[in-house]
Amino acid sequence: MHTPVEATDKALEVVGELEADAVVAVGGGSATGLGKAIALRTDLPQIVLPTTYAGSEMTPILGETKDGVKTTQRTPKVLPEVVIYDVDLTLGLPPAIAVTSGINAMAHAVEALYARDRNPVISLMAEEGIRSLARALPGIVEDPHDREARADALYGAWLCGACLGAVGMALHHKLCHVLGGTFDLPHAETHTIVLPHAAAYNAPAAPDAMDRIARALGVADAAKGLFELAGRLGAKQALRDIGMPADGVGQAVKATLAAPYWNPRPLEEDALRNLLTRAWNGDPPQV
Repeated sequence: MHTPVEATDKALEVVGELEADAVVAVGGGSATGLGKAIALRTDLPQIVLPTTYAGSEMTPILGETKDGVKTTQRTPKVLPEVVIYDVDLTLGLPPAIAVTSGINAMAHAVEALYARDRNPVISLMAEEGIRSLARALPGIVEDPHDREARADALYGAWLCGACLGAVGMALHHKLCHVLGGTFDLPHAETHTIVLPHAAAYNAPAAPDAMDRIARALGVADAAKGLFELAGRLGAKQALRDIGMPADGVGQAVKATLAAPYWNPRPLEEDALRNLLTRAWNGDPPQV
């Protein structure tokens, strides 16, 4: 997880031994991330066959972790040359992982809707991506072999990943990078837990985005709808349940404020502490 630099270094030894002329990644965001890290250092072409709904295969973005700090960079060198979507490869993905993977993809679209460099086309793709995943995930939970639902989920992941690749992200992604890199938390689960709270934080500053999210989910309130969707599908909803220590909130707030991403609402220390405390407890989001 989180593409540790030491894992990439070991992989590069194998690349050298084999005199590899391409990288093929089969798997989720972690496998894709390692392929990207290799491509960054070698400029080898990449072929990616996603088996989850992370959407990483559609982005020129790489997040790497070293000494407990996760850093992100954007460069065309890590954008895969070929992506193959095959529903058959996703049928064995357990529903629980499908849910958190899909909500992780939704997070890309949610933040694209209030990104500083958003545009009408990306906003349309973002809303459609959220709608597709919100429709697909309950079907996958009900019947893991529902090919139509699996296809909808891949379609939604493609849309959401393309949004992430096209525009900048904001508070939600910053928080998740801090939490994942600092406490080694599972990536998709962290996104799933934080997303409703980040949406609630930004709701006053991004009403149009919240209206679009709510419309895509078929609910009245975006943040509450995201929280209830995750709960209804059986996802964990508290950071404490995925390994974050009780005394980690202050550390996470400090790290977030030290190098913040642009965000539609200014970052306020007390409000961030409240956000993360509620996420740690598993409380509903609070606007």
